[in-house]
Amino acid sequence: MTPTKTQHLLERIRTDWHREKPDIDPSPMLTFLLLARLQGALGRHVEQTYTPTDINPSGWDLLLTLRRSAPDAGLTPTELSNLSAITGASITNRVSRLIDKGLVERRGSETDRRSARIRLTNAGRELVDTLLPRHVQHEAAVLDVLTPEERAELERLAHKLLAHVESAEE
Repeated sequence: MTPTKTQHLLERIRTDWHREKPDIDPSPMLTFLLLARLQGALGRHVEQTYTPTDINPSGWDLLLTLRRSAPDAGLTPTELSNLSAITGASITNRVSRLIDKGLVERRGSETDRRSARIRLTNAGRELVDTLLPRHVQHEAAVLDVLTPEERAELERLAHKLLAHVESAEE
């Protein structure tokens, strides 16, 4: 198999560090760089699904979260934050952008004026339902290079690493 641009880059970085700081093992940095480049490439690949509709990754995540997890009444901003990859502080801004596009609506609670619920509009539901099959196809096409066993191993290792990092953050 022909080395990729990233493999060439990583080897160059490894060589440079061995020359400049031979007492330091650059392997951890190279693994992080590899994962960062993979994350960027995966993101760019999947963004092909929704960027033609002028939606950003955060907006797409919120639309998917509302489509799969919201009851008819919608979700509170806190629930939406807990069920998506978007942090609580960013939810209001992201939701406002989707409201401006007519894809979600914010409704005040009838029992608590301080509380609001966010839900998809008909246009938002139709957009997700139209784009979702293409989104899943894009992701499947990337993963097709791996056997089912390799995918299971990748998931196992990713979960193990994430659990370690998240427990260290607590």
